[in-house]
Amino acid sequence: MKLGYSTWGMPTVPAEVFIPFLARTGYTGVEITVIPGYATELSRLDRAHRHAIATLLREHRLELPALAAQTSMVERDPAVAAEHWRRLTAAVDLAVEWAVDGVPPVIDTTVGGAPADYPALEGLLFERMGALVAYAAERGVVIAAEPHVGSMLDTPERVLTLLRTIDSPWLKLNFDISHFNVMGFTIAETVPALAPHSAHTHVKDERGTVPDYEFLIPGEGVFDYVAYLQAMQVAGYTGFITPEVSVMVQRRPNYDPLAAAAQSYTTLAAAFARAGIVAEPSARR
Repeated sequence: MKLGYSTWGMPTVPAEVFIPFLARTGYTGVEITVIPGYATELSRLDRAHRHAIATLLREHRLELPALAAQTSMVERDPAVAAEHWRRLTAAVDLAVEWAVDGVPPVIDTTVGGAPADYPALEGLLFERMGALVAYAAERGVVIAAEPHVGSMLDTPERVLTLLRTIDSPWLKLNFDISHFNVMGFTIAETVPALAPHSAHTHVKDERGTVPDYEFLIPGEGVFDYVAYLQAMQVAGYTGFITPEVSVMVQRRPNYDPLAAAAQSYTTLAAAFARAGIVAEPSARR
């Protein structure tokens, strides 16, 4: 397994800053967030900027395992749904452009909706996810659906139903275990079931359970990273373990995105060591 970082927690930090910073900190990969409101949102990435980012990643030997393109897939307003489709397919196209040695980053997206919407919107989710996976498959890109507390894709059972229904090697998971943790699921319940289907991960820290819970920066809460890493290894996961800082944390008046990334690295690197797992180096030369 490798140690990467998601720029979800760095909405205002430009790539020219976060790429060298993450490499110096010790990360070997980065998931770049491309949704609206971010310094690296798709609409801001002209050809020159895309080329500059690809060059920086290569110069700093950072892998690019994923692009964060979180977008609701169950919007019922036709105009909004069309815009979401445009954004998701544009992210797929960007993944093709940023492929390294012919391997593009996966596209990480949540699905939207609320748990109570599942019976009514299950069919719509399957239809739209199937279409997105077909679009991505034609271009050699994996879609990594992300289960999320408070969304309609919120339990291991629903996740596995989605995978069985689409039944494509181009649909995997972005497995953020923190969302299951705050719903009371255990590592033993989620990792063996979901890690084998995961193309990418997020980890946070947390305190409490639904409805009284809080996401935190790694190292601030109660999550047992050592047990998690050991379980992921047993489950056969070999990809990136990627800290992500939630919007809850970003709302703090004194939030420092670079300090949060540094703290996350210190916490996860120590957990790798305590777990007896050596984090692999970057594959980029």
